[in-house]
Amino acid sequence: MELQGDDIRFTPPERRSRPLWVAVYIVLALLGAALDWGLLSGAVQRPQLFAPTPTPTRSALSWAEEGKAQFMAGDLDAAIGAYQMAARLDPRNGQLWAELARVQVYSSALLPTDEQKFVRRQEALASADKAVEVAPDAPRTHAVRAFALDWLATSNLASIEESDRWLAEAESEASRALVLAKNDPLALAYYAEVLLDQQKWLQASDYAELAVQYGPDLLDTHRVYAAVLETLGQYNKAIQEYKRAIQLAPNLTIFYLRAGLVYRHLGGSAQASPAYRRALYQKALDFFDQAAKINQRLGINDPMPYIAIAKTYAQMGEFFIAARNAERALLMDPTNPNTYAELGIIYIKARNYEGSVPVLKCAVQGCSAEETQKIIDDLRKRFVGFDDLKGQPVQALPLTDRTVGFYYVSYGSVLAALNHCNEAKPVLDKVERVYPNDPVLSSIIRENRAICRTLAGEGQAATPTLTPSPTATPQP
Repeated sequence: MELQGDDIRFTPPERRSRPLWVAVYIVLALLGAALDWGLLSGAVQRPQLFAPTPTPTRSALSWAEEGKAQFMAGDLDAAIGAYQMAARLDPRNGQLWAELARVQVYSSALLPTDEQKFVRRQEALASADKAVEVAPDAPRTHAVRAFALDWLATSNLASIEESDRWLAEAESEASRALVLAKNDPLALAYYAEVLLDQQKWLQASDYAELAVQYGPDLLDTHRVYAAVLETLGQYNKAIQEYKRAIQLAPNLTIFYLRAGLVYRHLGGSAQASPAYRRALYQKALDFFDQAAKINQRLGINDPMPYIAIAKTYAQMGEFFIAARNAERALLMDPTNPNTYAELGIIYIKARNYEGSVPVLKCAVQGCSAEETQKIIDDLRKRFVGFDDLKGQPVQALPLTDRTVGFYYVSYGSVLAALNHCNEAKPVLDKVERVYPNDPVLSSIIRENRAICRTLAGEGQAATPTLTPSPTATPQP
């Protein structure tokens, strides 16, 4: 169809201006641009509905599994951290608090000083208290609280009154656990350990045997049974139990150290040929060496295996290599007064009396950072890997039954023998004040004072008297 004519027109629609809508569009565009810029710059966070979680959320069970794995791996500090996280996430779970307390108790055995052990065991008791509070009817919580109380009671810094009170409470807790679960192996083991520390040896043996019977795959039962056998003098059976504990937990160095100590004791007391005694010492050294290698693999800076090695060589009469191991232990932990004391004793046995004075001073009287730096500078000439080590102050050991024989009397004896009587007198006076009625110590003090009087007139040195440790329990 063809359209023609002048009347045909196509008129466009009338254009209307809408300034309000235009303003709205401009504002939205600007807001969109600002939002994009904010997201890109980080000034604006994405909505949580779409944004990823910054860190994965872990459950208490996950942390507990990590704690168990770290414990079996031998990293007890990491295990404590994991169980603390688990208990924080699930604070009403008594089993988590009990496991935390158990690991804390075991970890105390690997701490270098009495003060650190005592503090850690107090922390363990606090965790065990929480376990019993939130789970009062669980046998495991009462059993572990007995364990924590027992080790706290046997700490070197516990007074006689504290020790008796904690042992009585530990026995009550273990009994409560056995009421709740008659044949629970951990309750049986910890009850046996309490009885052992109460010197009820036959009862301890009966309960320890039951613990192994009902819990043959638990390292705790074999550890306690080994300790009972060791106390009863059945050393070969004790070693077998420690070896069984090692099979169950091959990365826990505490069992290697205990087995090594038993072998070393046998080497020192065996009425046998020199060759057989040396073989026993070598077995002890092998266990201590394994403990050192485990620590090295885990990156744990623990001097205890080297101290154990040093004391074994000293007992064998090989003082040069004994000193080298003790020196390495000191460089690994130059703030530990125990290590200075052990090195000083080895120096005395090797007749290096002059060399023993500065290290024994750090143990007995404490040292400044400058004094320890001087010792470190001298020692690290013989070792590699300690170039950046800096001296730090060392706190003196407290005067206790465990420290008096090795440290204070030995130090005083050396000072007196070297005619350093002005320095020896305060040390001897302190021992006399703390132990006024001890006949052995009084005799040694009188002897050293007589030496000082003699040397004051002659101006020469004498041979120091080395006092053996008064402790009954073998120390690494």
